[in-house]
Amino acid sequence: MVVLAASIVGKSGKVLVSRQYVDMSRIRIEGLLAAFPKLVGMGKQHTYIETENVRYVYQPIEVLFLLLVTTKQSNILEDLDTLRMLSKLVPEYSMSLDEEGINRAAFELIFAFDEVISLGHKESVTVAQVKQYCEMESHEEKLHKLVMQSKINDTKDVMKRKANEIDKSKIEKTRGDKGGLSSMSSLSSGFNDMSMSHGPGSSFGSGSMLGMMSDVEPISTKAKDRSRSSVTAPPKSSGMKLGKSGKNQLMESLKAEGEDIIEDVKPTSQTRAAVALPTDPFTLTVEEKLNVALRRDGGISSFDMQGTLSLQILNQDDGFVQVQIETGGNPEILFKTHPNINRELFNSESILGLKRPDQPFPTGQGGDGVGLLRWRMQRADESMVPLTINCWPSVSGNETYVSIEYEASSMFDLTNVIISVPLPALRDAPMVKQCDGDWRYDSRSSVLEWSILLIDNSNRSGSMEFVVPPVDSSVFFPISVQFAATSTYSGLKVTGMIPLRGGGGATPRFVQRTQLIAQDYQVV
Repeated sequence: MVVLAASIVGKSGKVLVSRQYVDMSRIRIEGLLAAFPKLVGMGKQHTYIETENVRYVYQPIEVLFLLLVTTKQSNILEDLDTLRMLSKLVPEYSMSLDEEGINRAAFELIFAFDEVISLGHKESVTVAQVKQYCEMESHEEKLHKLVMQSKINDTKDVMKRKANEIDKSKIEKTRGDKGGLSSMSSLSSGFNDMSMSHGPGSSFGSGSMLGMMSDVEPISTKAKDRSRSSVTAPPKSSGMKLGKSGKNQLMESLKAEGEDIIEDVKPTSQTRAAVALPTDPFTLTVEEKLNVALRRDGGISSFDMQGTLSLQILNQDDGFVQVQIETGGNPEILFKTHPNINRELFNSESILGLKRPDQPFPTGQGGDGVGLLRWRMQRADESMVPLTINCWPSVSGNETYVSIEYEASSMFDLTNVIISVPLPALRDAPMVKQCDGDWRYDSRSSVLEWSILLIDNSNRSGSMEFVVPPVDSSVFFPISVQFAATSTYSGLKVTGMIPLRGGGGATPRFVQRTQLIAQDYQVV
């Protein structure tokens, strides 16, 4: 079979789209297409017309003709099969089957025709495969864009922190110039007096530190001064004399407040340790874990969501605080505070504080922090599930065709989605005919893993089709699902930190991490 050209022409003979697959002159193809309307009989049902040199195989499409120009030696059955495939593709790319719609989608139609016909011969492809090939979607490009956007966001955060530090240093410098050396010395001693020792406090439960960073900008950055106040100033060298100038005394007082002063001296190990301390003394982690079992024929078999809020404090002097939070107001979620937390204060004002305000929260440089709050939700309908999976196995002859579809809720944007489908023991990987995303076959565990990097409003649904030898449909269950999200069911948000000492100063700086993860998510 040799197709000379694939064209779309009007009934008057006007050529709208034409793609040639053999070497021929423009005059010849224009002559062949111009002769076609004259050969079409009126009132007769035709599928092909033969002349001395070529054969016209055509199909009416409303007011147009879809036309194949072939050699007379070509197999007409294969030509008709190619014509049917092209007739399915034309409505996929042209919104209206008229002259204006075809002209608007001319290049897309040519690209689609090229996927079906190569050098005059038909390719073994489906409509879905042609659309996938023409989209030229690259998951590597998506990943690259996500990484670049993440770097841009990180750079913006660093710029914002640097700007805050510069503004703070200017304010403190102006204050030092106005107040004189005596006021700076008294301010330094006042900050040093705040370094008080206390017991380790009560033992708390731990939460998870997994999550995605989202900096919460406070109203002021004075807490950064207080977090650095416990850092001891470098020891005085033996060359220090009483006759030092006022400038050196000013620099020493600024060091005591936590300012980074660059001098023309070799830094000691103690000053290097002070610079390495993090700038955010509080880290709060909001994490929800999902345990869901979905029925293969629809509906929910079981649903259990458990959430925790944990707090990590790096500086021992900053333990005298309370945490102000906001919840989404979901009546299905039940909150439970730690036994050492003042529950009446939480119920009335949504503030998490110790029953004994004179005791600080436990602190530490490592670990997962201390657990403050837990919550749980055990009732939900299918519309509240982040992801639903439909699996349709069907046996046809010596093969089993499996079609899997996912539908994601608009409530969550899911990342790193992996759908694991168990398969029978196979020597080779299954034949995947269509896949929205990436797939990998694990021959050791006989599992086909379907992975989607990101599910958002652009791909709330997707499908995958593959073929395996004939087996029972129960082999493909249970299907396990893994994913993560940066939004939660509770909508819990930390709005601020309330200091209990230091005269109730400005809101300290803190970092909040939020994550929803699928701990045990299956279709049974």
